[in-house]
Amino acid sequence: MIEIDPFDIPNLVPDFEAVKAGNLAASAESRTRLRARFDVAYGSGARHRLDLFFPENATGPLPVHMFIHGGYWYLNDKEMFAFPAETIVASGAIAAIVEYTLIPNARMAQLVEEVRQAARWLIGNAAGFGGDPQAFSASGHSAGGHLASYLAARAPHEQAGPGIDVKALLLVSGLYDLRPIAMSFLQPSLDLTEEEVAQYSPVGAEQQAGPKVRVTVGHDETEPFHRQAQDLCNAAERHGQHYERITLPELDHMTIVRDMGRPGTQMGGLLRETIAASGG
Repeated sequence: MIEIDPFDIPNLVPDFEAVKAGNLAASAESRTRLRARFDVAYGSGARHRLDLFFPENATGPLPVHMFIHGGYWYLNDKEMFAFPAETIVASGAIAAIVEYTLIPNARMAQLVEEVRQAARWLIGNAAGFGGDPQAFSASGHSAGGHLASYLAARAPHEQAGPGIDVKALLLVSGLYDLRPIAMSFLQPSLDLTEEEVAQYSPVGAEQQAGPKVRVTVGHDETEPFHRQAQDLCNAAERHGQHYERITLPELDHMTIVRDMGRPGTQMGGLLRETIAASGG
């Protein structure tokens, strides 16, 4: 019997293709129905763009919530992940679905900086699109959870500087230790260097005070995702921070992100609570 790599989601998740197709259809529907501004530039790069989705008949300033998609840092784009905007706008917030440069066209340091750049742009320009710069929160799924974690963390080689005023983070099925990734089936596509593994594993970063952070994983995910979630929470404790770890029943790596776009689910509820924790 051939053993499947525990990070090989397409070959491990039941009904992977059906759930993916459903998520794509949900995104297309959200992009058609919700009030939106597409392809807003937050920088000068080709993929330095984001989509904004707005609640109907809401008066500002409104909370702003940024979502960062996954895809193991080398796949996917924002158009595929509009569906979390359903829960975000239902919470009375503005949704910002962010895109970033993909490996191999950028390395890990650039990806982390691009996500921070997008957050700074959203906070700095919030007043121009009806947002409240004092009520900013963010979430990310899988590789997006890894990148989102750096909105409230500093890599060991980074010097102290002005932080990002993010009030709450929801990290969903994230990857926080790159060592097993570099030994997985993903390495030929990612070509992670020893330096990148050492410098950009969140478990080795300094978690900073400020935001309320929840670290979620689906009960039915493979063991490494559970271990990585716990390791990140342990790392936060070592730096005097408390990250709440939550395991959601009956969800896997695909259905957990699907449920972010369904306000009535437990995962949708956690997203709503994250937005509420921003104080908007």
